[in-house]
Amino acid sequence: MSGQLRIERVVTEGTFALDGGEWTVDNNIWLIGDDTDVVIVDAAHDAEPIIDAVAGRHVNAVICTHGHNDHVTVAPELAGRLHAPVLLHPGDDVLWKMTHPEAKYWNLEDGQRIAIAGTEIEVISTPGHSPGSVCLYLPEAGALFSGDTLFSGGPGATGRSYSDFPTIIGSIRDRLFALPEETLVHTGHGDGTTIGTEVPHLAEWIARGN
Repeated sequence: MSGQLRIERVVTEGTFALDGGEWTVDNNIWLIGDDTDVVIVDAAHDAEPIIDAVAGRHVNAVICTHGHNDHVTVAPELAGRLHAPVLLHPGDDVLWKMTHPEAKYWNLEDGQRIAIAGTEIEVISTPGHSPGSVCLYLPEAGALFSGDTLFSGGPGATGRSYSDFPTIIGSIRDRLFALPEETLVHTGHGDGTTIGTEVPHLAEWIARGN
């Protein structure tokens, strides 16, 4: 008996770097699993607290919501130490190679399903923050892991290279806002929200722009 499905959060601090700038950020890393198996969502900054949270469980995969350096910092290290594949949408290959030019990953695809703890995680392609951004939907828990696509209060940033504001708005409107309103949104940074909380604000985000 492997136990009940649960979601755990680890927060690490480090540097996000792109386009010649650097920013200190706190990142959410999410563990989805039970007493025996787990997947890691994003691999930010520091491997040790993530490995501590795994607590000896079998890691099925290290899933990257996108390729920005602060979300993939220790992905190859975790893959090696925990004997797990790294999964990333190939649309973010150019970003991945900025951080890990020699490291390999397995391709994530829209609609792909990843088995964990007697259920499945569904991959939803949500480009905009980056070309290969994805969100991960766990229907059994009524939970969405949104990476940097959707936050409490609006879409992820699109002011830097490889980002596009109309694209992220389309991804949120067409893919994420189609989910049940009670869906909990577990974000890549900061506090979470729900789909229903964010839906009424789409028009004002569009008016506000990038």
